[in-house]
Amino acid sequence: MLIIFPIGKAEAYLGDRTIKYGMQGYDVQQLQKNLNYLGYQAGNADGIYGWRTLSAIKQFQGKNGLKVDGIVGKATANLLISQVSGNNSSRPKTTDAPAAIATTSRGSLPLSRADLYDLARVVHGEARGESFEGQVAVAAVVLNRVLSGQFGRTIQEVIFQPWAFTAVNDGQFYLQPNASAMRAVEEAIKGWDPSRGALYYWNPKTATSKWIWSRPISLKIGNHVFAS
Repeated sequence: MLIIFPIGKAEAYLGDRTIKYGMQGYDVQQLQKNLNYLGYQAGNADGIYGWRTLSAIKQFQGKNGLKVDGIVGKATANLLISQVSGNNSSRPKTTDAPAAIATTSRGSLPLSRADLYDLARVVHGEARGESFEGQVAVAAVVLNRVLSGQFGRTIQEVIFQPWAFTAVNDGQFYLQPNASAMRAVEEAIKGWDPSRGALYYWNPKTATSKWIWSRPISLKIGNHVFAS
């Protein structure tokens, strides 16, 4: 389920600001989740930059040839995000891997393998209980957001927008996507958009944001409604 809240200045995401020991926020939580995903023990993803997070980031910096100071600036943040997006240790092996760059037929949007994999992780985390059409629709919404330029100009900027996707917030984004999610992404980048150009979707039974209901609903697929 996708949840939209008005974004406040304090809700920066990883890379927006320099993070130091003692700081708190959404970006710190994202930092902790990414470190844990890569095998660096940052402890609970509570959004508080404590000693365990400090130790983990220093290990990451040391292993990757960065200045070991525990300060998460642009260089550390970008490398961390890059490794999370590109980490293929648990990805299914295939002999016919996709090309390094794909282009969606709904625009000249270059997508790397890391982009496709991250998009599949969103689909798996958000819609693995939905029909295949519903999974394609979720992938299409992410692509629609990138193409609109209103939510970020890259897959990662859209995905990691604060509080945009439940799967990112609760950690399901970091699960290994299944074959259905990967196929759904393939269909979406080929041009299939069951959402009919939607920029939002949510589960009306569980949505708690009052703001999201201000969007005009255009259709329903499975447990999700879609809106522009």
